Amino acid sequence: MIQFDNVKYQYQQEQFCFDFAISKGGIVAVLGKSGAGKSTLLNLAAGFIEPLSGDIKMAGTVVAGQSVTNVLPHLRPLAMLFQEKNLFAHLNVADNIGLGLDPRLKLNKQQGEQIIDICKKLGIEKLLLRLPEQLSGGQKQRVALARCFVQDKPLLLLDEPFSACDPILREEMLTIVREMASIQKVTVLMVTHHISDAINVASHFLFVDQGTVSVFSEIATLTSANQNAALKKFVQAGI
Repeated sequence: MIQFDNVKYQYQQEQFCFDFAISKGGIVAVLGKSGAGKSTLLNLAAGFIEPLSGDIKMAGTVVAGQSVTNVLPHLRPLAMLFQEKNLFAHLNVADNIGLGLDPRLKLNKQQGEQIIDICKKLGIEKLLLRLPEQLSGGQKQRVALARCFVQDKPLLLLDEPFSACDPILREEMLTIVREMASIQKVTVLMVTHHISDAINVASHFLFVDQGTVSVFSEIATLTSANQNAALKKFVQAGI
């Protein structure tokens, strides 16, 4: 669960105000044209920027639904995957994943077993000693996902991590996200410019327009142009 209670933020002349609540479980696609505020929303959730007012609550804190507004990013109950620079070139696969468990890489036996287990689930258990430069694009993405899922956090934020992938690889990565999120019961908030990705893997969607969430609905709404005007709005926005 993640909830934004009238969260306000300002960057230069741009103003943002987010007010919505997402129940536990499922994948929520965050849609909207460039500059609308999609990444700002994720950065507020992650704690990389602070709101001027309002409150952000998340499941997985000491008290369910507790405010995380004043909680440091690394202490929030979430993992995040960015668009690029997700792996450290000087670290092998095992260590890149291990960073998700301990930034100092002082891992115990149980944590080592966690890394092996998540690698088996993602089909990369034979790559543990390889460096990023020895991996294909798809393998790098799997390693980055493994580092997120090994943390076993209830919330996963995806800020267009697969936007540079070709359509086949992007579909493969999104399928992995959907399957792993279901297994680990993780709620996913996924920024994307591809309506097809949202329709294929998401259960719900948010449409961010001019710094606010103007539409929050089940993904089925996007598959029926007769049910609402949102689809036309997305197309006109050039997503």
